[in-house]
Amino acid sequence: MRLLLLTLLLAAASLEAAPFPTPPPLQQAHSHNDYDQKRPLTEALVHGFCSVEADIHLVDGQLLVAHDRIKTQPNRTLRSMYLEPLRERCRTNGGFVHPATNAFTLLIDIKADAEGTYRALDPLLREYRAILTRFTPTNSTPGAILVILSGARPSATVAAQSERFCAIDGRPEDLDLNPSPNLVPLVSDSWGNHFKSPVNGKLTPPDRAQLRALVSRTHSQGRRLRFWGAPDRPWLWAELRDAGVDVINTDRIPHLAAFLRGLPPPASASIPEGQ
Repeated sequence: MRLLLLTLLLAAASLEAAPFPTPPPLQQAHSHNDYDQKRPLTEALVHGFCSVEADIHLVDGQLLVAHDRIKTQPNRTLRSMYLEPLRERCRTNGGFVHPATNAFTLLIDIKADAEGTYRALDPLLREYRAILTRFTPTNSTPGAILVILSGARPSATVAAQSERFCAIDGRPEDLDLNPSPNLVPLVSDSWGNHFKSPVNGKLTPPDRAQLRALVSRTHSQGRRLRFWGAPDRPWLWAELRDAGVDVINTDRIPHLAAFLRGLPPPASASIPEGQ
């Protein structure tokens, strides 16, 4: 009996110390509004996603995660839902979110009060500096996690810092200014700002050409490209993938994961028609 108990304890200790099981990482996969998933962060990680999004509000000095301020809850903080679990994962996973790759993005969407929110966010990020990409005005030191600020972005304040632990999510018009990719490594925009409704589940030839031109221009400046508000459907995922779009938004994590891996869609949940 004692030998059996010792064996079980050793096995449990071995499992606890082992790296997190994960499929090969999906560099293009982004969990849009990840906090709305039944298992925030966890669902994305177990499917190999390399990017997740958390919307934040500054409420009574706390950075709370929710799309709308009225829906914030005191226990749903950026620290508890994302930063702390990611640090723990890195600690027990060889210093990485996914094995042997630094390519993981935490997109933090500031919903209001860019400057006030960043005054609270900056010191919080510095607490996690050991796992975050570090920036200076001229270079970057990759960490396990790249933090990018979207939404209400304190761009000038971030750009002026001599040391920072986040970058800025740009917009297509920023390509005209060509800021340093060290400050703006990602460009994002609403799909509807650029493209019309599909015809028979396909992009029109002019829209397809425009998409590829925007991808080419973004890549020529050393940046990645993302759209929000696009149809969350396999036909568009294929268009984005084939055009070279770097970050594909989804609210349907298992479905996009299966698509990018060339697997059949999961049978447990179908995608409603027309969405």
